[in-house]
Amino acid sequence: MTDHATDISRRLEDRIRAEIRARGGVLAFDRFMELALYAPGLGYYVAGAPKLGPGGDFVTAPELSPLFGRCLAVQCAEALERLDDGEILEFGAGSGALAVQILLELESLEQLPERYRILEPSPDLQERQRTAIEAAAPHLLARCDWLTTLPERFAGVVIANEVLDAMPVHRFRIGADGEILEIGVTEADARLVEVAVPPISSGLVEAVSALHLVGLADTPGYESEINLRLAPWLSALSSALERGLVLLIDYGYPCAEYYQPERHMGTLRCHYRHQAHSDPYVHLGLQDITAHVDFTAVAEAGVTAGFELAGFTTQAHFLIGCGIDRLMQTASPEAALDQALGAKQLLLPTAMGERFKVLGLAKGVDGPWIGFAMRDLSERL
Repeated sequence: MTDHATDISRRLEDRIRAEIRARGGVLAFDRFMELALYAPGLGYYVAGAPKLGPGGDFVTAPELSPLFGRCLAVQCAEALERLDDGEILEFGAGSGALAVQILLELESLEQLPERYRILEPSPDLQERQRTAIEAAAPHLLARCDWLTTLPERFAGVVIANEVLDAMPVHRFRIGADGEILEIGVTEADARLVEVAVPPISSGLVEAVSALHLVGLADTPGYESEINLRLAPWLSALSSALERGLVLLIDYGYPCAEYYQPERHMGTLRCHYRHQAHSDPYVHLGLQDITAHVDFTAVAEAGVTAGFELAGFTTQAHFLIGCGIDRLMQTASPEAALDQALGAKQLLLPTAMGERFKVLGLAKGVDGPWIGFAMRDLSERL
C-alpha cells in the first residue's frame, strides 16, 4: 500500500469516526457505506485509485468482452428507433469501455443517439472515460457529455451496469425474541465495529416487517441488507425520463431467493485487489463494498414510480436474445478465439450468465423487447 493510499484511508476513517461521534456513537450502515464509497476526495469511487481491470479490484462485463456492449447496443437501437431518436444516459460508466462498445455498434447500425450522456460523480473516472472514447472513437467524442446529477428532462435509453449493487444499503438482524434490530457502526478499542441496536433509520422496520408478512427473514439471528434508497432513486429517474427504456444489469435475485433461510448472513461483499471478503471496516476508501440486488424490490419500486416492467431475464438469455451468436460470426479469424473466450465468461452459468440478471423498465414506449424475447422470467419476481 502506498503512502498516498494509507493517507486516504486514514483521513476517511477520521471522517467516519467524527460522524459516528456526531450521531451519538452509532452510525447507520448505509451512511457508513456511503462515506466509504463516495465521500468527496476520499471514498473508493472518487479518490482516484484504479478500480477496474488487472490493476484494480474487479472486472466488469465490458472489460471481459466487447460483445457485451455490442449486444446492449442492439437493444438500444430498437428502443431509439421506437422513440424516433433520443439520448442514451449511462450511470457510472467505469473505464468507459461500455460507452465505446455501444457507440461504435450503434454507428454501424446507423442508429447513433443525439447525445451519449454519462452520469459520473468521480472527476478521475470522467477523465478516464473521456480518454477511452477519444482513443477508440475520436469522431464520436463530440456526442458525449458528462453529468454529476440527473438531467431535468430527457427521452431515450438509460443503462446502469453494476450500479445498483454499489448503492448504500441498510443492514438488519432479527433478535432472539424476533425483534427487528439495525446493524450500525461504532467505535470500540480504536477500531470500527458493527453493533445491533434498536432501529435508528426511518422506514427500516416497515420494510423488514413486509418481508416477515410473506415468511421471509424472520428467524432469530438472521442478518441481511435492504436498499431503502432504491425507491427514491427510481422516482427521481421517472420524473426526469419522459419516454424511454431503462436497462438495469447486476448480480442478484428475486426477493424469495434473496431472503431464503440459507442466506442468513446476507450478501454484503468487499473486493480488494481481486480478492472477495466480508469485512467492510478494513481498507477504507481502497476497497469496493457491494450487496446483491433484490430485483423484486426494483420491479415494485419501478412500477410505483410510473414505469412498466419491460422484462426480466438472465444475462445469458438477454445477450442471446440480442444476437450474440450473430455478432460472434463477424469476428476476424485473429479475434475469434478471444471473442469465444469472452463469450463463455458472459454466458456460462458458472461465470456471469445466470448470476447476473437484466431488468427492463419502460415508460411511454411499448415492447416487446428483443433482449427479453429468448426467455422472460418476470413471473419469478
